[in-house]
Amino acid sequence: MEEPSAGADRASPEAGRRPAAKPGRLARAAWAALGWLMVALGIIGALLPVMPTTIFLILAVACFARSSPRMEAWLLTHPRFGAPLRQWREQGAISRKGKTYAVGGMALGYALFAWGAHPSWMLGLGVALGMAACAGWIASRPAPAAPPA
Repeated sequence: MEEPSAGADRASPEAGRRPAAKPGRLARAAWAALGWLMVALGIIGALLPVMPTTIFLILAVACFARSSPRMEAWLLTHPRFGAPLRQWREQGAISRKGKTYAVGGMALGYALFAWGAHPSWMLGLGVALGMAACAGWIASRPAPAAPPA
């Protein structure tokens, strides 16, 4: 019997891959609990001006994708949050409005931090640089593609 050559293994992208195992009951429960925690944080973020919402809901969708297809579908079809979640999942895109709110929220959060905490200049600079890096990354994400006509 002849062994396949090393090149033959590389030719097929599926060569050597095992099918993804379904998570067990305990793993699904843990993913679901984490998903609900992310939903709770997203709701809090919707009510508080300096806490983000969408990132927690993106994480919730990812958790529910591993535990509850029904909850994943509910978030992806939600009348208010579904469109941004689908845009992120399908295109890695953030709307101009979303970018504006995110960067504005970071600026407001930094102003409240500086006003309330009176940090040392080194801590203030470190937090400012971290937030500026996050804001730059958010601003660099593509805008959603226009829906087909």
